[in-house]
Amino acid sequence: MAAPGLLLVLQFFFCHCFRSRTKDTEDAVLAKEPNPMDSTSSIEMKSGSGKIPASPLRVAPSPQRVPPSPLRVPPSPLRVPASPGRFSMSPKLDRIGSVHLTMKQAARATQNFSPSLKLGEGGFGTVYKAQLQDGQTVAIKRASKEHSDTLRSEFRSEIELLAKIEHRNLVKLLGYVDKGNERLIITEYVPNGTLREHLDGVHGTCLDFNQRLEISIDIAHGLTYLHLYAEKQIIHRDVKSSNILLTDRMRAKVANFGFARLGENETGNTHVLTKVKGTVGYLDPEYMRTFKLTPKSDVYSFGILLVEILTGRRPVDSRRSPDEKVTIRWAFGKHNNGETMDLVDPQMTEAVDKKIFKKMLNLAFQCAAPTRADRPDMKAVAERLWAIRVKYLKHGGKE
Repeated sequence: MAAPGLLLVLQFFFCHCFRSRTKDTEDAVLAKEPNPMDSTSSIEMKSGSGKIPASPLRVAPSPQRVPPSPLRVPPSPLRVPASPGRFSMSPKLDRIGSVHLTMKQAARATQNFSPSLKLGEGGFGTVYKAQLQDGQTVAIKRASKEHSDTLRSEFRSEIELLAKIEHRNLVKLLGYVDKGNERLIITEYVPNGTLREHLDGVHGTCLDFNQRLEISIDIAHGLTYLHLYAEKQIIHRDVKSSNILLTDRMRAKVANFGFARLGENETGNTHVLTKVKGTVGYLDPEYMRTFKLTPKSDVYSFGILLVEILTGRRPVDSRRSPDEKVTIRWAFGKHNNGETMDLVDPQMTEAVDKKIFKKMLNLAFQCAAPTRADRPDMKAVAERLWAIRVKYLKHGGKE
């Protein structure tokens, strides 16, 4: 992570640009985002910086996808309690889904946690694809044994929060195991990899503009649910492209709730005071400065993510020239200089309408405003993205 002095200098510069020109902004953090599947890029405030590998070339766009989900989804109904005899339960976790496994069953389902079934690896541990006896495919996240005790709070946080949510754009918790030094989280299997992988063309095709717009809406719906419609307000704290999973129909689901926190719902309280956690490049600068966490911190991260979706570039890329290393700063400068269309991901082969693109980019800059008072809330963001979609489709992708 960049030195505090550098952060303050960059933040001052962009506060000035933001207020004097438009309500567009950028992120002033110059640091590391490693391999997209490596959740060790999710850090606490004391973590160091490093280099980011450049994105590989991407190829032709994939077909258009299905219509997005509606904005509001009601809070989840009570779910069937898990059997206490099968895995450890907490009174707060009496709403877990229907997958109840022992460690022996989990090992069998993952072929003894075979590397060939590994989906990803990060700070918490490794995620495996698992085939259950009834034929159901799930994902099992196994905590690293060497970090089992130190990661217990992250484990408990994730299962307690996942147990409270039910939304089509959020990864669903199916069960968990907490026995001895083994900790497993069992979730639905999302088969099509991460958003970052698709931006990199890892799966053989590049996302077209329509897909990027629809995915942005899906993510905004999921975060809106967490902030407004969950049983209790939830702040994700680690919104980034490698934590967005895509289904076989290209639906987006927000994943990895290890850093998530309950928001302040009591009257008069506007924030949660907590140590900084998240991913460098996506971190809200006001949260880093004040340690005050609000849903607007997720909004900031979403703004950075939206620029990433539009440009195909990671938030920070040390292999680029100095004026292009921080993507939000580069994009902000290009936009203000009237070179907006230079920001379009070159891997999108179709023509992109300038007015539609600018509307999405302006929204991204507003979300990434340096102070939270200047950012919209996620509900307003989702509504604006939906309006952009309606206009886009009304004119057949052209305005």
